[in-house]
Amino acid sequence: MKSLVTRPLSRDTMAYVLAGGRGSRLKELTQVRAKPAVYFGGKSRIIDFALSNALNSGIRRFGIATQYKAHSLIRHLQYGWNFFRPERNESFDILPASQRVSETQWYDGTADAVYQNLDIIQDHNPEYMLILAGDHIYKMDYEVMLQQHVNMQADVTIACMEVPLKEATAFGVMNVDKNGIITDFIEKPENPPPMPGKPDIALVSMGIYVFKTSFLAQKLIEDANNPNSSRDFGKDIIPEIVKNGKAVAHEFSLSCVRAENEAESYWRDVGTVDAYWEASMDLTHVTPKLDLYDRAWPIWTHSEITPPAKFVHDVDGRRGQALSSLVSGGCIVSGATVRNSLLSSHAHVHSYASLDQAVVLPSCNIGQGARITKAIIDRGVKIPNGLVIGEDPVLDKQRFRRTENGVCLVTQDMINRLEL
Repeated sequence: MKSLVTRPLSRDTMAYVLAGGRGSRLKELTQVRAKPAVYFGGKSRIIDFALSNALNSGIRRFGIATQYKAHSLIRHLQYGWNFFRPERNESFDILPASQRVSETQWYDGTADAVYQNLDIIQDHNPEYMLILAGDHIYKMDYEVMLQQHVNMQADVTIACMEVPLKEATAFGVMNVDKNGIITDFIEKPENPPPMPGKPDIALVSMGIYVFKTSFLAQKLIEDANNPNSSRDFGKDIIPEIVKNGKAVAHEFSLSCVRAENEAESYWRDVGTVDAYWEASMDLTHVTPKLDLYDRAWPIWTHSEITPPAKFVHDVDGRRGQALSSLVSGGCIVSGATVRNSLLSSHAHVHSYASLDQAVVLPSCNIGQGARITKAIIDRGVKIPNGLVIGEDPVLDKQRFRRTENGVCLVTQDMINRLEL
C-alpha cells in the first residue's frame, strides 16, 4: 500500500478559477460585471474568496478563466493580485476567452475553459490541478483536500457538502460508499436522490475538483474529441470518471477554516439577489457566521487607499451613527442613522437619512431624509433627498426590482426613471 504523503502539495499545484459566469440570477448586479466581480463585504469581490483560500493554502500558481463582461473583473485582478513573481516560481495568468482553439469558438463550457488553455497550464508544469468556481463565499484549506486526493490515489477528488433536498436541483448530486468513493453522480437533477438515512438531505458537489494534471489533460482531450459532449465538468467529465475511474468525495467540514467564534462550516452560493443580501446581512451580526476579522486566514483583495470612515453631527434627530453595521474606508455618515447594514467604500449618507438592513455598494450617495430598508443599492447610485425604499411593497415593485423575500435592488437607471 502506498504510504501517506506528508509533504505540502500546494506548491506543486495550480489553482484554475472558472470566473466567466454570467450570473444572470443576480439581475442588475451583473449588468456591467461578471458574477465573480460583484462587490462583497464592503471592500472585496466574490472571487477574492476562492483566490484567498488558494493563497492561504500555499498555492502560488494561478489561472483565471474569464468570459462575460470581464473588464471590471480583469481590472480588479490586475490591481489586487499582481504581486506574484516568476522568479519565485509563481504565476498569475488571466485567461480571457480569446478564440485560441478556433476563430469562431469561445469557451463552450467549464471543461472547455480549461482545455483551451492546456498549453499554458503545461508550460507551468504543475503536478496537480485544483479547479475552482470563482463565485462562492467560504474559507477552505485546499491542502487538506490535496493530501486526501494523493493518499487515496484518486482520479478526481470532489469537495462536497450536505444541503436540503429541495435546494439540490442547482448542484451535482452524488452517492458515496462507506469508503468515500463516489458511486453515482447526477448534474442538477429535477428529482435529487436523498442521502441514505437522511430523506431530506442530499450530498452535493461544491464545484471544487482536484486532478493530477496529466490525467486531467488526457480526459479533456478525449472530451474535446467527443462530438456529443457539452464540454462541462459536471455533465461530462465527472460522470465519465465516476463510471470508469476512481472518484472520491471530500467532505467540506474536514477542510473548512473556522475562527474561534465560527460554529458552522460556512459556504454560500450568492447566486440570487436574496442570497446575496442574506450573506451580506450575515456579516453584520454581533457574532458573524463568517469571520472576516480572522487574521490567520485573511481575505486578500485590492486594498484601495481610503481615508478613515467618518461620523459627524451629534444632536437629537441628526446624529451620525452606525449600529450593528460594517462601515468601510472613505465613508461619511453625516447626521444619519445606519442599522444592521453594510456600507462599501466611499459611501456618503447625509443628514436625517436612515438605513436598516441595507447593502450599499461603493461610491453611493444617500440624500437627506432618505429612508432605506432591506435593500441593495448598486455602485455609484445617487439616492434623492427624502426617497423612501422598502416600506411600500406595491410602490417598490413599480419602481425597483423587488424579490419575493422583499429585498429591493436599486440601480441608477431606476432612479433616473423616477418622477419625483
